[in-house]
Amino acid sequence: MTTKRAVKAVIPAAGLATRFLPATKAVPKELLPVVDRPVLQYIVEEAASAGITDVLLVTGRGKTAMVDHFDRRPDVEARLEEKGDHERLAAVRRSSELADIYTCRQGEPLGLGHAVGCAASHVGDNPFAVLLGDEFVEEDKPLLPAMLDLQARTGGIVLAFMEVAPEETSRYGIASIRESDLGEDVVEVTGLVEKPAPGEAPSNLAVLGRYVLPGSIFDVIADTKPGNGGEIQLTDAMAAMLADGVPVHGIVYRGHRYDTGMPLGYLQAVVQLAVRRPDLGEEFRAWLTEFVGGRKG
Repeated sequence: MTTKRAVKAVIPAAGLATRFLPATKAVPKELLPVVDRPVLQYIVEEAASAGITDVLLVTGRGKTAMVDHFDRRPDVEARLEEKGDHERLAAVRRSSELADIYTCRQGEPLGLGHAVGCAASHVGDNPFAVLLGDEFVEEDKPLLPAMLDLQARTGGIVLAFMEVAPEETSRYGIASIRESDLGEDVVEVTGLVEKPAPGEAPSNLAVLGRYVLPGSIFDVIADTKPGNGGEIQLTDAMAAMLADGVPVHGIVYRGHRYDTGMPLGYLQAVVQLAVRRPDLGEEFRAWLTEFVGGRKG
């Protein structure tokens, strides 16, 4: 089975980000900077690099600044041009040239499935990607292109997985799998278990925040009853489709995933990317080594 390749992405970004309060009282978590780019820009860049130029942000109250970030700023651009600061001028313009950005409002935080369902009128019957708004992967080790290609071949659901230590399975959704002949690091998914206790997990493959879904999932989401936490869960909708015979495959990602959904992961992402920057890395690494060594206050 071959279908057309997805060209639209949905980024659910309506959460309250209570773990980051009070910083996120007025600033969306998705706009917190990782060095000099907000988290959300890394994610939109990931989609654009995979050939997706249509991005829908599912937003909530107080999150209009996310849209503003991808708008033009003629006043700032003119100032930078006057100063001859062409490097920063290109960086400012880049965010408005990555993709066509659209928005819809999730009135209440009723779960990931509900947030994805809000995209139905924008996406229609076409396959589409879902990128969670608080994690991204290495730029030089992309994940999304392979997922899009695989979904175009199978017409079903394609997930992304990462290997975790056995004692960490209770933090993630874990897949039960069997081998597939569709490519290296591709597995066939036979079931999903939410946060199983160590020793009870069917594998060590944890769901990563990237999905490529067929448009038919919207009807399933509409019929999905609230589950864990009283929310409409995307996992429940996917499980229903799997039970109905829709093929579900996963790609095991071997690169690094940056998880900015919690303060510790956010700080780790800032440090990890800062030390890799050619303009900052050497000096920052030297300072960090001195600081960790206890010789700098």
